[in-house]
Amino acid sequence: MTARLEGTARTEALATLTGWDEVEGRDAIRKVFTFKDFSQAFAFMTRVALKAEVMDHHPEWFNVYNKVDVTLTTHDADGLSQKDIDLARAMEDYAA
Repeated sequence: MTARLEGTARTEALATLTGWDEVEGRDAIRKVFTFKDFSQAFAFMTRVALKAEVMDHHPEWFNVYNKVDVTLTTHDADGLSQKDIDLARAMEDYAA
């Protein structure tokens, strides 16, 4: 089972992310990525999907045209874990 991020470790990990918000009522983080068009949004999702498969950690996400709305949480940790932070960082890199 994956360890849940708590206390100082959680605060420090979240501070390394840009534009992610904590989800009210859930131990999760969320960010909406906006791209030039659907093709760029889909390319982003494809890159993330390949990374997520390697990590065995899959996002909750929703796509409409050029927007990808992502929520990250670790279900087997019942909340935020280092896996979420790592995947969020990869997403930020891919979106840049």
